[in-house]
Amino acid sequence: MASRNEILAAVSQWLTPDNFQDYCPNGLQVEGCDDVTRIVSGVTASQALVDAAIAQKAQMLLVHHGYFWKGEDATIRGMKRARLKALLEHDINLVAYHLPLDDHERFGNNIQLARILGIQNPRVLDGLVWQGELPQPMTVEQLARHLESCLGRVPLHVGQGVAEISTLGWCTGAAQGYIAKAVDAGLDAFISGEISEPTTHTARECGIHYFSAGHHATERYGVQALGEAIAERFGLEHRFVDCDNPV
Repeated sequence: MASRNEILAAVSQWLTPDNFQDYCPNGLQVEGCDDVTRIVSGVTASQALVDAAIAQKAQMLLVHHGYFWKGEDATIRGMKRARLKALLEHDINLVAYHLPLDDHERFGNNIQLARILGIQNPRVLDGLVWQGELPQPMTVEQLARHLESCLGRVPLHVGQGVAEISTLGWCTGAAQGYIAKAVDAGLDAFISGEISEPTTHTARECGIHYFSAGHHATERYGVQALGEAIAERFGLEHRFVDCDNPV
């Protein structure tokens, strides 16, 4: 057993959330009980994930995508009311880390995606964008199959460039706008979770391969790594629940 505040203090030391200007509050978003023995983690604090935490009798729900985003309707009604009501009725702490979890050199989504894909020499290119090399060059078709095999999602490929891809840039989630950083670095390909209409034109005209591999699919791994680290540090139970999302 560990106290909620002990856990939050440790994670704050690891992720340094105060160093980020984010779109949502990082750390505790909904206060529940003081003591924690079981953590459920997941990508997004959807009703399905909240229900899973209740079913698992968890005292803490740890996510990458929480609540209270900048610009959203602040009224507590409908979907938001139902989610908060369930958390409060079951005394569950909702804890969320967004950009700090993308960025972290050990638990972060970007370094964890590199581990899953077997990318060599992963390192920061610029800000949240990382770069590295494939163990051996791959064609577009080979890299697409590799992404599908590792992530369980068929990626969308656009653009054009070298026949065999060796160097990669990536940033998980909705980071398609960072493709220009990969272009400027002279990389063969860029991977992110989502795609926008301009992404296709940028990839084609700048001679780079772009792979949209799924927002959810690319961001499963950071919160799992963080949950396992918390569980190991404090001797707690941890379970990751994957509420599938095709986006």
